[in-house]
Amino acid sequence: MDNTSIIIIVVLVVVIIGAILGLVFARRKRSEQLHEHFGPEYDRTVQTVGDEKKAQTVLNERQKHVETLEIRPLSVSERERYLADWSAVQSKFVDEPGQAIVDADRLIIEVMQIRGYPVSDFEQRSADISVKYPGLVSNYRGAREIANKNKQQQANTEELRQAMIYYRSLFEELLKPEQVVGEEKKG
Repeated sequence: MDNTSIIIIVVLVVVIIGAILGLVFARRKRSEQLHEHFGPEYDRTVQTVGDEKKAQTVLNERQKHVETLEIRPLSVSERERYLADWSAVQSKFVDEPGQAIVDADRLIIEVMQIRGYPVSDFEQRSADISVKYPGLVSNYRGAREIANKNKQQQANTEELRQAMIYYRSLFEELLKPEQVVGEEKKG
């Protein structure tokens, strides 16, 4: 072999090794980004699907799905109306905690729908919520689990109180002022 052939082979080997290392580091960085963004939801998804690569694919697909949605902020009047509705739900909790949980769940779904989230399936709702509110999705699932126990009249008052706290945390995020747009002035 002449020197030119050896140099070409060495350059090709270096390029191939560089490309492989680049892919490994890019995947590792993406994995770290997903873990940082989703937090406990990342670990939950890994446990649910049983494989880290599959979990990363699932989480990437969630992000892509949410990007296709036309999520919109609430208007000031919508926000005010929902805050009043929430206040009524919380007041109802004192005398009718079970019904208050039903109403809180319904109100969360209503706000999600008006903002542009698909709401027909709980698993899809929680997956969509996990993208923008990864720290709250476990609360939402916990509230829903208690709400299901409530439907069977198996939830105690303390569990219902916890569900109300969980629902409130998500409700407050969905209604945050930065998620609200002003009303257009009518002339």
